[in-house]
Amino acid sequence: MASSKEYLDFILEQLSELEDVTYRAMMGEYIIYYCGKIVGGIYDDRFLVKPTRFAVAMMPDAEMELPYEGAKKMLLVNNVEDKAFLRELLEGMYRELPAPKSKK
Repeated sequence: MASSKEYLDFILEQLSELEDVTYRAMMGEYIIYYCGKIVGGIYDDRFLVKPTRFAVAMMPDAEMELPYEGAKKMLLVNNVEDKAFLRELLEGMYRELPAPKSKK
């Protein structure tokens, strides 16, 4: 099942207090970037993020779910209604994520 554009728009609105949040459509789903780094994505109308130490500490009871068959498990963000929570989550994750690979 592909994710809806409406759910993507909802998540982008919830992340609107952050600067430089972008996305890329990928096979019916959406990869979410923050300041050029991949933080997670929208998969089957679920907002999943990479399980960094910061994200796990902020969401200790979050379920680990597969975004798609063959992928690594990611954290399901249940608290998508809280803009302040999402801002803190992405800002904290950003510090732990590797820099984007340079294109050759």
